[in-house]
Amino acid sequence: MQKFLVIGNPIDHSLSPELHNYWIKINKIEASYEKKLLNENDLENIVLKIRSGEIEGVNVTVPFKKKIIPYLDELTQEAKETNSVNTVYLDSDKVIGHNTDIAGFELGIRYFKYDVKNKNVLILGAGGVVPSIIVALKKMYAKKILLHNRTQEKVRDLKKIYSDIDIFDWERKIEIDMIINATSVGLNKNDKINLELEKFGKDKFFYDIIYNPPETNFLKDAKRLGHKTENGKMMFIYQAHQSFSVWHKKFPKIDDETIKLIEK
Repeated sequence: MQKFLVIGNPIDHSLSPELHNYWIKINKIEASYEKKLLNENDLENIVLKIRSGEIEGVNVTVPFKKKIIPYLDELTQEAKETNSVNTVYLDSDKVIGHNTDIAGFELGIRYFKYDVKNKNVLILGAGGVVPSIIVALKKMYAKKILLHNRTQEKVRDLKKIYSDIDIFDWERKIEIDMIINATSVGLNKNDKINLELEKFGKDKFFYDIIYNPPETNFLKDAKRLGHKTENGKMMFIYQAHQSFSVWHKKFPKIDDETIKLIEK
């Protein structure tokens, strides 16, 4: 039986096993998918298990999307472009790192019928998934991409790679259309982002990549102010959809039952 994992720290919040095992069952595949809490010094051993065939594939989440790269043999174009890996597999005796977060984010936003074209988008955070969001927003023709992060060094590092992004500054007068929480603040129900949402004006789109819990305080506060809000469930489903196709060579069906699995 084939074995697949999602690895991260923390990992309890992940619903990847529910989703992948549902698709595995529906498609009658002899496989299992589990989640595993790891430390950084466990990454090399996980890659060795993929190389030996003990594990067929791995999804990678916070905080290992970049940290796993030194142990891999090759990166796909998407992973190179973002320096971020969320899907690992063996191909011709080489362990490959791939990125399905770009497609996951774009398809998720399109599912909600929000048009990013010519919009000014503010991203909160500068972690492992942010390069994927930047690349996806560029593909969707966002007008301006701005970053805000408590550690300025990380923002400056990203600006070296994506020179046309801007560092967000409250003193600068610019209309923001979409605000994305790309931090892990919200995984715990009591988490609060230190941001004055009232300053953004009215009728904005607040998007949180977190899908569990389904409504973070970031989204609750934005909804209370009358803004459009969505969580990261569809990004999560679509990135998993792409990973599944890489491993099993077939696209699983995304239907109401699939979405219900994430909403429970």
